[in-house]
Formats: sequence, C-alpha cells, structure tokens
Amino acid sequence: MTSVVLSIGSNLGDRLASLRSVVVGLGGTVRAVSPVYETDPWGGVRQGPFLNAVLIADDPARDAAAWLRRAQALERAAGRVRDRRWGPRTLDVDLITCHRTGPGGPAEVICRSSSLTLPHPRAHRRAFVLVPWLDVDPGAELTVADRVWPVAKLLAELEPADRDCVRRFPRTLDPEPG
Repeated sequence: MTSVVLSIGSNLGDRLASLRSVVVGLGGTVRAVSPVYETDPWGGVRQGPFLNAVLIADDPARDAAAWLRRAQALERAAGRVRDRRWGPRTLDVDLITCHRTGPGGPAEVICRSSSLTLPHPRAHRRAFVLVPWLDVDPGAELTVADRVWPVAKLLAELEPADRDCVRRFPRTLDPEPG
C-alpha cells in the first residue's frame, strides 16, 4: 500500500469546485481532508488568491508514479493548462510525500527523476502546504536535505508574513448538499 500527501490549489474559475473535484476523483482512497485556506500567490507571478487544501490518501494499487499520473489526470479534467510556471491555474495537484507499507513498516519513497521529485523539494518553504497538512496530521514529518523534520517546526521557522498569508476559508470540501 502507498499513502500520499497531496497539496491541492486553484485560483481560476470555481476554485472550490476544482478542489472538490479531487476529493470526488480520488473517491474511497481519501483518508483525510484539511480545511480550505485562501492564500496569496507564491512564486512572484501577479495573480488572484488561491484556495488550498491538503489530502491524505491510501491505495494498495498505486506507487508514486501512479499517484503522479492520477494527479495529472485530475488537473487535465479540470482544464489545467501548463503555460507559465507558478502562474494562475484551475487546479494544481502536487505530491508532497509518499510512503509505502512493507514488511518492515512504512518507508518513505525517495524519488529524483525528471518527472517526479519526492519528497516535494519546496514544500518546507510553503505555508500553504504546511498549515493545512498539520490540520490533518499534527505529527507530520517531512524529509528536507536528507533529514526528517517535524512539519510544525518547519512551519514555525517560516517568516511570520508567510504564515499570515494563509487564511482559513469559510467553506469546506464536503460535497454540496442536494
């Protein structure tokens, strides 16, 4: 089995519906869904605010590459166009970390390929990932520079202004009634 932490974000169109499409698209594999946060854009490109959340999902049939393919399929289904790095998007689904369960217990997947780097190389600098992740896993850990760090410590080390740009959104990713 593999367990994955996914960071999802949207700042174009119906942002909340785009995030919900990931929860629906992953179906029964979803184990935890964070609250939604509205966040200032990251990366220096002028654009509107994002809605962000973190999901934890498990699937015995998926390895890290299969999770990446699924994430990209969900982005395509939401009309994602990759024309500008860190630019506006209908949906962004990032794999943050992946663990596989084996005879010795869970083991973190380390991947450095042209299509996938795990753990995510910039997650430790992104409050919009760390804040919602702690909501669903207060004991979360992330490997940074070959050392395992508590996510709470990584978040505490960010600039206060970076943390302040992550604001709780009043709506959730629960399906709309009716």
